Amino acid sequence: MREICYEGAPVLLATAAPVSKFDDALGHLIRDMFETMYAAPGRGLAAPQVGVSQRVFVVDTKWKEADPESMLFVNPRIATQADTQIDGEEACLSIPDKRFRVSRPAWVELVWQDLDGVVQKGRFEGMKAVCICHELDHLNGILITKSGMQL
Repeated sequence: MREICYEGAPVLLATAAPVSKFDDALGHLIRDMFETMYAAPGRGLAAPQVGVSQRVFVVDTKWKEADPESMLFVNPRIATQADTQIDGEEACLSIPDKRFRVSRPAWVELVWQDLDGVVQKGRFEGMKAVCICHELDHLNGILITKSGMQL
């Protein structure tokens, strides 16, 4: 498990570097990130939130209510997204005890790499799209304090 970085940590405000090595160190980071996310307990966690400036995040939007659905994204980018925005409440493991109202696309089509570096594509809607956009913001040095309104 890794320590979570909190608001004010410089790594949270920097653009994360692309992953170039798909090796055991990356696998170890991802395992640690899932363990940290589930223990926190969160629905998503980006590498900068554990002090690693790399373009990696993990997501599981179902584990709190149903069987886990662990997803990992390396070097993700949005290929296309809905014009329609949905407003919702979000929290962030790096900004504990605060909630924000944020607008996100209703769906996103994402391109990313898996643990082996193989390119993947997928479309995500609803809570998955929201969580993916939130974590992608972390990779770009954006916190919900900038993109949302505190409640």
